Amino acid sequence: MYLLDASALITAHNTYYPVDDIPEFWEWISHQGAIGNIRIPVEILEEILAGSKKDDLLVAWMTDNKENLRLHEDVNPELVNMIVTQGYAADLTDDEIIKIGRDPFLIAYGFANAAERCVVTAEPSAPSKQRANRRIPDVCRQFGVPCQNPFTVYKTLGFKTAWKR
Repeated sequence: MYLLDASALITAHNTYYPVDDIPEFWEWISHQGAIGNIRIPVEILEEILAGSKKDDLLVAWMTDNKENLRLHEDVNPELVNMIVTQGYAADLTDDEIIKIGRDPFLIAYGFANAAERCVVTAEPSAPSKQRANRRIPDVCRQFGVPCQNPFTVYKTLGFKTAWKR
């Protein structure tokens, strides 16, 4: 199962697969959710649904498709705490906690079943970053959680604009 970070969908919409230009991609994402290949934890869904601007097409699409994509489980708070304290820093300031956002939740869901889950993020690795500046791929690597970029996942799952044929 692939667990999508908000960056995977936001970057897709804002750059190479806008919702209104490549609807086949978004139908495919929803289909992959419906058959259980792709899931989005509720904490990440909320991040996307918060949107960044009025009349955001991605927010509208997510509102219509969230049930196909939502991961139906609760996060283990002890795992989130472990990810934060060991993956970022034990003494983060309030501003740093705001900066890391919901990334520790995503990683904790992946860690809970790393043998069957892979975190998907558009964030690039930056191993030299410290504390709240750490990136998802690097924290995942630290905890043994598989992590891939979106294009690798789309290729693995066979996305084509003519996927329905």
